Amino acid sequence: MNYAEIKKTDVANGPGIRVSLFVSGCTHRCRGCFNSEAWDFDYGQEYTEETEREILQALAPDYIRGLSVLGGEPMEPENRGTVLRLLRAVRKQFPGKDIWCYTGYGYEKDLLCRGTFSEQAKGDGTEADYAETMEVLRMLDVLVDGEFVEGQKNLSLAFRGSENQRLIDVQASLRQGETICLPQD
Repeated sequence: MNYAEIKKTDVANGPGIRVSLFVSGCTHRCRGCFNSEAWDFDYGQEYTEETEREILQALAPDYIRGLSVLGGEPMEPENRGTVLRLLRAVRKQFPGKDIWCYTGYGYEKDLLCRGTFSEQAKGDGTEADYAETMEVLRMLDVLVDGEFVEGQKNLSLAFRGSENQRLIDVQASLRQGETICLPQD
């Protein structure tokens, strides 16, 4: 996996001061995307063990509230395994920090639904592919889902770019078996 950027003191992609990893590679190619250079899977730098150590070190200060993973597209099959390894390391080393993930995929339609998983999330459709996606979801506190829709762009929205996107409380959603969205003032 390649990554476009690491922001070590980001305040735009979740609450508080965060570390944000912008992965490279996205097949959505949303019109008006703020980060279209990261559509290319080869853009940026190679993600290595050193990259992971750098992110974990950046998460260490008490004033850092958590990690945000965005892109590009973290849930692309080409990125998901590396993202999962990072999330496991963050959960192990910093269990009190929250993790946000931004995806153009729909939570129910693309990520939870086995029947459409292969077609929508472009995975290989195997049980292992689905299991990897579910493990990523179990690591997340908040998922911002849905493609950016230029016609619904709204600069006054907190932590999202277009009105169709939702801030999903993943842990509550998984526990209750229904999608629980955070209030969006």
